[in-house]
Amino acid sequence: MSTESTTLPAAPVAARPARTAARPARVRRRGERGPLATVLTHAVLVLASLVALVPVVWLAFLSLGPGKDDYLHPGHILDHLTLSNYSYVLEHTKFWDWLQSTLIVALGTTLLGVAFAATTGYAVSRMRFPGQRPLMWVLLLTQAFPIAVLIVPMYEIFSELGLIDSYFGVILLNCTTAIPYSAWLLKGYFDTIPFEIDEAGRIDGLSPFGTFWRLVLPLARPGLAVAAFYTFITAWAEVAFASTFLLDDEKYTFAVGLQTFVSEHDAQWNLMAATAVLIAVPVTIFFYLVQRHLVTGLTAGAAKG
Repeated sequence: MSTESTTLPAAPVAARPARTAARPARVRRRGERGPLATVLTHAVLVLASLVALVPVVWLAFLSLGPGKDDYLHPGHILDHLTLSNYSYVLEHTKFWDWLQSTLIVALGTTLLGVAFAATTGYAVSRMRFPGQRPLMWVLLLTQAFPIAVLIVPMYEIFSELGLIDSYFGVILLNCTTAIPYSAWLLKGYFDTIPFEIDEAGRIDGLSPFGTFWRLVLPLARPGLAVAAFYTFITAWAEVAFASTFLLDDEKYTFAVGLQTFVSEHDAQWNLMAATAVLIAVPVTIFFYLVQRHLVTGLTAGAAKG
C-alpha cells in the first residue's frame, strides 16, 4: 500500500513592520525667530517695560508721602499713605490756572502746527518747484540749533512785536520746533497716497486746495494723528520758552508751575510729585483718543520720505 505524501501548507511569514520614513527637519521660514531668539526678545521687552514703568510708579509712590523729605526714607511712606498732597495741590495752588494756560498753549500749538505742517508736507510731496529739496533740508537743519542759542534773538524779536507774556507768542515759539519734524513726517505719509486721487479731484473740477482738503486729508488721518500727538506733547512739556516768555504767574504752564515748588533753600518734592501725576492725566486721555491711528501713521510715514 503506497502512502501519498501530503504537503502541509507553509506557515505564514510574519510581515515585517514597514520602516517609517524619517521626518525631514523643519525648515525655518525667512524672518521666523527661533526659540532662543523669542525668549531673548521677550526678555528685552520686559526689561524695557520695567525701565519705562519704574520711574512712573516711583513718582506716584512718592506723591503719597505726607512729608517733603519722604523720598529720603521711602519705607516710611508705606505706613503713612495719604492723598493730602493731591488735595493741597488742587485747592491751595494755582493748578487750575496752570491747566488752563497749558491747554491753551498745547491745543493752539497743535492746531496751528499741524495746519502748517500738513500744507507744507503736501506741497513738497505733490508739487515740483525750485528749491524744493533745499526747503526740506532747511526745515531739518533748524532742529540742530539748541534752544538756548535761539532764545536771545527770539526774545528781542518778540519784544519788538509785543508778544512777550502772551499765549500767542509761546504758541509761535513752540511751532518753530514742532512744524519741521511734523512736515517731514506728513510728507512721507502723503507720498504713500496715490497721485491718481489728485488727478481724479482735478477731473471733478476741484481746485488744488479743494483736492487737498476734501480728498487727501481724510486719507491722511493716521499721519495727522501722529503729528498732532507729537506737537501736543512738545508744547505740553516745553520749559525753556514758557519760563522765559511768560512773566505773569497766572499764565504759567505746568512746566513752569512745577518750578515754584523748588526754591533756593527748600524743595517740596511731595507736592511736585503729586502735581506731576496730575499733569499726566490729560496727556493720557489725549493719547487714548489718538492711539488707534498712531501705529498706522508711524509705519506708513516711515515707508517713504
